Amino acid sequence: MFGLGAGEILIILVIAFLLFGPKQLPEVGRQVGKAVKGFKDVTDDLRKSVEPELHTIQQEMKMVEQDFQASIKETEEEINSIGEHAEDKSATETRQAS
Repeated sequence: MFGLGAGEILIILVIAFLLFGPKQLPEVGRQVGKAVKGFKDVTDDLRKSVEPELHTIQQEMKMVEQDFQASIKETEEEINSIGEHAEDKSATETRQAS
């Protein structure tokens, strides 16, 4: 629990017993339990509100990546087309010169 071993928990319980006494210890335990439950509820609510936003951002990033890849492919095709056109023109000019 919270990275504490049995010996450490026992020491904490003994100190709490000495500080609060046997009459107040159950009430302190209830208050700590309520605080832990409240913290857990808040973290669950936060997780529920943040996870959909993260999912949306991930989907948008995938779309941007796909668009980027498509743009790169189109640019490569245009460059190859221009290169082939230049080679054809050069070959035609070479034949005409001979």
